[in-house]
Amino acid sequence: MMSLLPFDSRDGHIWLDGNFIQWRDAKLHVLSHALHYASAVFEGERVYKGKIFKLEEHTARLYESAEYLGFEIPFEQKIINEASNQLVKKLSISDGYLRPIAWRGSEMMGVSAQETTIHLAIAGWAWPSYFDPEQRMKGIRLKLSDWRRPAPETAPVQSKAAGLYMICTLSKHKAEEEGYDDALMLDWRGNIAEATGANVFFVFNNELHTPLADCFLNGITRRTIIDLAKERGIKVIERTIKLTELSSANEVFLTGTAAEVTPVGQIEEIKFTVGEVTKSLMDDYQKITNS
Repeated sequence: MMSLLPFDSRDGHIWLDGNFIQWRDAKLHVLSHALHYASAVFEGERVYKGKIFKLEEHTARLYESAEYLGFEIPFEQKIINEASNQLVKKLSISDGYLRPIAWRGSEMMGVSAQETTIHLAIAGWAWPSYFDPEQRMKGIRLKLSDWRRPAPETAPVQSKAAGLYMICTLSKHKAEEEGYDDALMLDWRGNIAEATGANVFFVFNNELHTPLADCFLNGITRRTIIDLAKERGIKVIERTIKLTELSSANEVFLTGTAAEVTPVGQIEEIKFTVGEVTKSLMDDYQKITNS
């Protein structure tokens, strides 16, 4: 297995609670509420040619996620946007990734946490591609997950909250153990929802179909692709998509800040072609992110 450089032992700076500090000094206490009770929200942002794509939208969603979890981030959004841009320059990131995260501190240890301090950090690093570039163009392979996205009444599903990703990690690990690249998750009703960290689109007869985002994030990249498809005159339909419809799809692809637009070549035993709709939207997305 390839040796990885641990994320707690790197050079550079991280923005933490209003100041740039040395990377290795960005620490939190073991009794931080977020570590025990998942009271944390985060964002994933891509940097292209030194510019953060859709920064303001990501920052706004970070604050909305915090509201869902019942806490307020103690900085104006403008400050976070400025700090993010400064960090990209400070780290000399050309193509990379930014991770803002807000969490409850260590003043209280228990389910109740009203008096905890809210912290915010922003880290960044070079990151050219989420999936292997060569495999990505062939279409990645997905396995169906045993875990399902929870119903809206059971979790803050419209937030990008840390705790919601536990089942994603479990799903992706099992998929990778069996030789797949990622997992396709169903919702609590048994309908198609999303992958472990990306939304999913299907092409049926030259129309673009995607599941209703009623129990998972309506991703920023998802919305961008819908707009790009409409600009091309492609009909976009957001609807309930049943598992039995998979074999009728002509093309499948994932979208996300990390995944960008990634073709899917196989789900379980069903194979798909990396077709023209997928390729055209990949090109369109690359153009707007690198413009």
